[in-house]
Amino acid sequence: MNHPPTHDQSSDSIARIGIVTVSDRASRGEYEDRGGPAIHSYLDEVLTSNWQPIARIIPDDRETIERTLRELCQQQQCCLVVTTGGTGPSKRDVTPEATEAVCDRMMPGFGELMRKVSLEKVATAILSRQTAGLLGDSLIINLPGKPKAIAECLDAVFPAVPYCIDLMNGPRLETNPARIQAFRPPQ
Repeated sequence: MNHPPTHDQSSDSIARIGIVTVSDRASRGEYEDRGGPAIHSYLDEVLTSNWQPIARIIPDDRETIERTLRELCQQQQCCLVVTTGGTGPSKRDVTPEATEAVCDRMMPGFGELMRKVSLEKVATAILSRQTAGLLGDSLIINLPGKPKAIAECLDAVFPAVPYCIDLMNGPRLETNPARIQAFRPPQ
């Protein structure tokens, strides 16, 4: 499999972050996308380093999701891609399958922790199939579609995200310690 060159880890590089809303209705303009803007707002609040969002709104179609994830990771060289939607049990919810199909390696701890945190809030969180994986030098994280659940899930896993990106030679993501304390081992 061909992978793009590794991301630039210099402190002045701008991290490119993909934000993907997976929704039939939002992609047709029938429904206001609230998930993508919730992710963007969250990242604006948490990240203090320079970053550039690359947003997409696509239908619940496995081939389209796979193509979009590959494009964001390989052509756009996003170090992180965060998806919202398509993680439930309905037949059209295929985001986890598309993510698993394109990833080189899966990161099951992300999904496990997100479900644990969500189950503390709502019993139906057991129906969510969010996951995470690595495609080349990019981390892909699947989130549920509700903005409140997006923030809860990201609060749970985001402390590990900057170090994960470091380990893949990505740009250094700095966080606002008053909001999220990123974990990095002592040097």
